[in-house]
Amino acid sequence: MRLLALLLFFAASVALGQTMKSAKAEAEDLLNAALPFAEKMLGEHGEFFPYAEAMEFDGKFVAIGASDGRQQPPSKDVIQLLKKGLKAGAKAKKYKATALVYDVRITLPSTGAKSDAIAVSLNHRDKYSVLLFFPYRIEGKHVVFGDVVAQREENYVFTE
Repeated sequence: MRLLALLLFFAASVALGQTMKSAKAEAEDLLNAALPFAEKMLGEHGEFFPYAEAMEFDGKFVAIGASDGRQQPPSKDVIQLLKKGLKAGAKAKKYKATALVYDVRITLPSTGAKSDAIAVSLNHRDKYSVLLFFPYRIEGKHVVFGDVVAQREENYVFTE
């Protein structure tokens, strides 16, 4: 899965014409650290709650969850809590890159068909930002990925 994520991310970066090599490379490392958890949860449970992962300045990764106290809060509420926490960590100079991971439904550009997808919002302090969608379907306990869809995204984490 890590190699697949790296290859798909590289293809998406080339498609977007990204040139910030060190920020992109760190974002790739973070993607490869963050994505396997979503794949595992989908294979085992068929779903996952939104979560985040961050890269600290020493290169270590930290997993980040959020809760508002409710047993099953709406994903949009969890995503907002995670965004707030990522922004606070960036402002406090704790993180140099962040990944916000959540489950979405997208329209595939190649076919117009609807698909479930893992969305990964990557933000780096060097103003690198991309939103990746990994379309998937579940076959038994296995997650089968389609072609990655990438789009530019405003860097909402590192705003100062």
